[in-house]
Amino acid sequence: MISYNPKDWITFIFRFHKADTFRQLIPMMIFIGTYSACIAYLEIEYWNLPEDSHVKNISIMHGMLGFVISLLLVFRTNTAYDRWWEGRKIWGSLVNNSRNLAIKLSVILKEDKDRVFFRKIIPSYASILNKHLKDEETGKQLFDDIVLEHHKHRPNQVAKMLFQRVNELYTTNKITGDQLIILNHEVQSFTDICGACERIKNTPIPYSYSAFIKKFIFFYVMTLPFGYVFNLGYYVIPVVVFIFYVLASLELIAEEIEDPFGNDANDLPTKKIAENIKRHVEELL
Repeated sequence: MISYNPKDWITFIFRFHKADTFRQLIPMMIFIGTYSACIAYLEIEYWNLPEDSHVKNISIMHGMLGFVISLLLVFRTNTAYDRWWEGRKIWGSLVNNSRNLAIKLSVILKEDKDRVFFRKIIPSYASILNKHLKDEETGKQLFDDIVLEHHKHRPNQVAKMLFQRVNELYTTNKITGDQLIILNHEVQSFTDICGACERIKNTPIPYSYSAFIKKFIFFYVMTLPFGYVFNLGYYVIPVVVFIFYVLASLELIAEEIEDPFGNDANDLPTKKIAENIKRHVEELL
């Protein structure tokens, strides 16, 4: 995730970072510009259309469709941002639940051996969940005495080991039944958080909706030169390219943030959050 100062307007206007949509759209913008130049040249130099030609009135259609496409893009970006913000709230819950579990265990546990176990296992859940959501290899070994090599869903295995140790504390009379219930609620919340993150990751925007918006933008932009070349002349070329840049950029931004757990520039800093959890838990235990 990119860190920035929201009040620094100059940086926003004149800086093009590696994830900027302008860089990604350059090939398509060149194509659109060439296409617009060809249409403008043909209409101005070769097609002597009469004043009452219906082609000259095609701009009316663009005015009506522009309103429709703006509504579609607003809905698209709002839906994508809701997914991004929900992912942030879920990881915020993971931070709080990890702290709460560590706080309770720091008071309940008396033996250093138990404290060492939980000091390692609690932050490891956040770290492995981060890699699980990014489809990265989590490594064969969590630490010396815990191996996760043969398990595909590794966050589940860490949660299982976490509860096994809590249950062992209860069976050895190190914690009471009431304390077991309290700790069980915190451990269960980890799996709930993992499931919520997987729901966001594995359920993208429906294909038909995303494909329709792309087709709509493409055909809308491709018909713009026909309607505006009579009023703008060759200036229609930069105007059409700019309109395409704005519309396509909104769609690209929505595509990037609808999956907030990847490695894109605007995705959530889950690795940094996991490191913060590790630091807080180690301080508490």
